[in-house]
Amino acid sequence: MAKRLSPRNSEVNALEQRGYLIGKKIGQGSYATVHLAEYIDGASSKKMRLACKIFDKEKAPDDFLDKFFPRELEILTKIENPHIIQVHSILQRGPRVFIFMRYADNGDLLDFVKSNGVVPEQQSRLWFRQMASGLHYLHSKNIAHRDLKCENILLSRKFNVKLADFGFARFCMDHKGRRVLSQTYCGSAAYAAPEVVAGTPYNPKLADVWSLGIILFIMLNGTMPFDDENLPKLLKDQISRNWVFRSRVRDTVSTLGKNIVRQILEPDITLRLTLERVLGHEWVRARKDRTGSLAGRLVHSAPPSHTPMCGGGNLGGSGTGNVPVVTRAQPALKNSENQTQPSSKIVNTSRKDPQPITVE
Repeated sequence: MAKRLSPRNSEVNALEQRGYLIGKKIGQGSYATVHLAEYIDGASSKKMRLACKIFDKEKAPDDFLDKFFPRELEILTKIENPHIIQVHSILQRGPRVFIFMRYADNGDLLDFVKSNGVVPEQQSRLWFRQMASGLHYLHSKNIAHRDLKCENILLSRKFNVKLADFGFARFCMDHKGRRVLSQTYCGSAAYAAPEVVAGTPYNPKLADVWSLGIILFIMLNGTMPFDDENLPKLLKDQISRNWVFRSRVRDTVSTLGKNIVRQILEPDITLRLTLERVLGHEWVRARKDRTGSLAGRLVHSAPPSHTPMCGGGNLGGSGTGNVPVVTRAQPALKNSENQTQPSSKIVNTSRKDPQPITVE
């Protein structure tokens, strides 16, 4: 693999004894870094390419160490699904925690849209179905993600979706089995549901569904549906349903495709589609992406070498590696525990639409 870089010599030696080699850094936040890594099986000598997220507890604030980080580690040890990035192992040495996970060869969805523009509807449906399936698995275990965004949707070697970054995830039930509303306003404002932006206690599962709708809109339209530069205006636009498909896209997206976006980006939580209804929607259940000569066609484009490929949206700061996106500082939301991050703008939608069709 690439030249080994030493987080600390003693740590490197201890990790190598367990078969792990740490490579170059590919992402960085306030108190975590992401490195390329490799695991060598001692028995078979088989090599596995991984990514490693390294948390430094000495750099992290107390709120993160007391609440978010232990919750993330607990959740990572309880989940396993084809559409969730697979954790290989979690190791701790001194104040540093090493989370080894499968490497996503084709980067994240944000980079894909920035490089290729609008995602064709058949491919959007397949990827959306995979996202919804992975999220349904989480929700079935009463886990809400709470930070779904394009940067946290990774693409595998065969261009299948993997949900990543569980830094803001939480359980939705208490120890007595009672549903718990969230009161921490976390994630990225551009993907956050109006009840989150408004600063009211919210159902995190329904908020996750809204975020899925934002991602679907971005795939189909190539841009964000809302401008998050001004939070009061963002909330007003969300509540008034002030979003629209671009003219050149509006006539190419099917009626069913536009309908499901509208039903998900519904500000009234009593009318918004639940995840179960999303999965049962006619547009999601359509299987056109499996038929005809397009099935199995893959986009063969190398991901940027600087892209964090284990979910880099929540590295203890608002950074997303060195991805060339436009980010802006935001005013705080109402709650003092606000963990909302700046969004990443889609800035390149001018290229001819690709035809990346893959199979599940």
